[in-house]
Amino acid sequence: MLASMGATIKWVSSGLPTEMIVFFRNLFGLLALTPLIAKIGVHTLKTNVFRLHLLRGLAGVTAMYCFFFAIAHIPLADAMLLKLTSPIFIPIVAMLWLGERFPVAVRWALAIGFAGVSLILKPGGDPLDWVVLVAIAGSVSAALAKVTIRRLSATEPAVRTVFYFALIAAGVSALPLTWAWHPPNWSEWLVLLSLGPLATAGQLLMTRGYAAAPASQVGIFTYSSVLFGAGFGWLFWGELWDAIAAAGALLVAVAGALALRGDRPHRAQTHGDLTMEAPRPALKRNA
Repeated sequence: MLASMGATIKWVSSGLPTEMIVFFRNLFGLLALTPLIAKIGVHTLKTNVFRLHLLRGLAGVTAMYCFFFAIAHIPLADAMLLKLTSPIFIPIVAMLWLGERFPVAVRWALAIGFAGVSLILKPGGDPLDWVVLVAIAGSVSAALAKVTIRRLSATEPAVRTVFYFALIAAGVSALPLTWAWHPPNWSEWLVLLSLGPLATAGQLLMTRGYAAAPASQVGIFTYSSVLFGAGFGWLFWGELWDAIAAAGALLVAVAGALALRGDRPHRAQTHGDLTMEAPRPALKRNA
């Protein structure tokens, strides 16, 4: 589902700017929450930590802009892979912000992951390397969002976190429409409308998977979206991986598996555009 969403984003990006795609993705997400909020009552939205919701919203929408832009400009499989590097950055953000330290397995994951990313970058060999850097910036932003969710989860229920993300992301992404608006044609409208169901299906299926088994067992299978992305890229755009990029992808997948190792079984929560149950590495808080 997530690879299919990436393929639809890549297709519609040929006629619409990234700013519009991000806005409609967030708008439809917010509209989808309206019946739920009406059912449980607006009083459930009261919060004492709006600043954390704001940080999570800004980080999440920044990641969305970066990923959607990358999908439009680099091979789909590369974009899907770089989207999944955020677990590599979560320990760094948690260390700098929360004072957490990580075990040896996660240190190896960082080293292997960055080695894999360096192979995908292929310094000096691709004029679009800077687009890959944008995708990596998106992963860093996603990592910040996930660590913020860790802080929010102490007091905030999932519905409240999802709502504020959707509200902030829709509001922020509406601003660029003042200069980026371009009337979609009927086929582009259909694609934009499909983003919501595809993303929601992906979130629900991933959430169900993480609820059924520990992240250390399930997390590695999220990298299957890279394989599906490679298939879509080859089928629709004639994109092919070279041996260096394939080796980099393998290293990043291994790093993700190591970063997820040692996770304790826990139930997932869906936050915003991605399933932010946070497949997170086992971290230890400093004394």
